[in-house]
Amino acid sequence: MISVEHLSKIYGSTQAITDVTFNVEPGEILGFLGPNGAGKTTTMRILAGYLPATSGTARIAGFDVHENSLLVRQRIGYLPETPPLYPEMTVEGFLYFVARIKGVRAGDRTSKVAAAIERCNLQDKRHVIIRKLSKGYRQRVGIAQAIVHDPPAIILDEPTVGLDPRQIIEVRNLIKSLAGSHTIILSTHILPEVSMTCSRVAIINRGRVVATDTPENLLNQLTKGSGYEIEIEGEAALAKQVLQNVPGVSLVESIPAVGMHTHSAFRENRGYLRVISQPGMEPGGDIATALIRTGFGLHEMRRVLATLEDVFLQLTTEEKNLETETEIAEANEGEAA
Repeated sequence: MISVEHLSKIYGSTQAITDVTFNVEPGEILGFLGPNGAGKTTTMRILAGYLPATSGTARIAGFDVHENSLLVRQRIGYLPETPPLYPEMTVEGFLYFVARIKGVRAGDRTSKVAAAIERCNLQDKRHVIIRKLSKGYRQRVGIAQAIVHDPPAIILDEPTVGLDPRQIIEVRNLIKSLAGSHTIILSTHILPEVSMTCSRVAIINRGRVVATDTPENLLNQLTKGSGYEIEIEGEAALAKQVLQNVPGVSLVESIPAVGMHTHSAFRENRGYLRVISQPGMEPGGDIATALIRTGFGLHEMRRVLATLEDVFLQLTTEEKNLETETEIAEANEGEAA
């Protein structure tokens, strides 16, 4: 449904995005994940026809975004970070206006507007002036204007920014309900948003896509943070030596007591460890057995699962390290010359 190949955008001397490539299958929600300034909004604006790319191609529903801009715009719904609303119009009046300018036939407008209002749960607000709505409801109206013409593809740029926790949950559920009948790109820098909403993730950093996969596969393939946090009675350094020989353990490190749910009166002679598992391994039983057999008291052992934050930090840290190594090598070559 959406195909992006080698997309780049340069503003003067600034490279905003470089060689961005990804695909979104029909009915899929792709989370476009990255920190502020990573190039998410630039990519979204190119896909929506708002900006031209410097190089590369983007196709939506089979049409080139640059060569067939009008046809593409008829087939997408776009919600920028700030919803494009007319505050003096009522919700229903605004949606009728949007339906008209998006080419919905006059005979279909009433049903299309009613469907968008129902899907976005705006029935009680249809006659309310938009400026009187809360931010959460304005976001709902923004999504309604993006879907009122029933487009096959929807592009949402940071749709939950500035919302309170309840509003975030409501908007998140709304986006999930659109999957299947619409293909969605959800741009965000909020990591939990991706894991709770998206079927696949593209991570962008410094204008480059550094990974594309399902959240589950990224966690399984890339993370180094899954394991256990342990509280023992005894010398932590000795326990580390024991645990480093347990099959399936890749790393053992000491950690502060903060976060371990133990009453302070019982912390004397306690050690606190984090054990990182090898990918695909679950050595919890062997860890407990090794500690008890060697005479350590095991007071607490809890599983710690890697998160998308671990994935993101790992990918961006490795990228930064690679860039640093390249810069050092280039500097050394220059000095040698």
